[in-house]
Amino acid sequence: MSARPQYYTRTAQILHWLMAAIFITAWFIGFYSGNFLSYNADGAFKGNVITLHKNIATPILFLIVIRIFWRYTHPSPKLPKNMSIPMKKIAHLIHWILYFILLALPITGCLFSWSAGHPAPVLYLFNLPTLIEPNPNLTAIVKPIHVYLSWFAGLLIVGHIFAALKHHFIDRDNVLKSMTSQGKS
Repeated sequence: MSARPQYYTRTAQILHWLMAAIFITAWFIGFYSGNFLSYNADGAFKGNVITLHKNIATPILFLIVIRIFWRYTHPSPKLPKNMSIPMKKIAHLIHWILYFILLALPITGCLFSWSAGHPAPVLYLFNLPTLIEPNPNLTAIVKPIHVYLSWFAGLLIVGHIFAALKHHFIDRDNVLKSMTSQGKS
């Protein structure tokens, strides 16, 4: 049995930072369009911003599947020895919750779009196949789920960032470095 690595693989690092950039960008665009824009007479500007949000966010569906597969086939580095066992368990739980949220958010976003009669576009290249018919009753259920999940995800991401910074600046351990460099291994 091989020892666990000290650093994440370069592929894991690229997936992590790419997904972080996509998620944060999509989150802020979604927050902006949901809270600060109202439809004008033709609805074009808000519609364009929401379309931008969807085009940026839908690739997360593909990336999270790849990332979970990669994580399953490539072990993550051990957490620091000075972390208590309960804290290690919490850290692992929060990572799996983040994976779940990063899968659930684009799924609920697609369901929200489709149930409202709109496509789910990917990077302005193609639309995901529409899996359901427009259904205002489903929209009324899926929209708040998508919104609440996005708020929860935003809080988790902020907590994740603060935890990484705490590990780096206060604990002075290898947690953040394991996701930013390859080291000698």
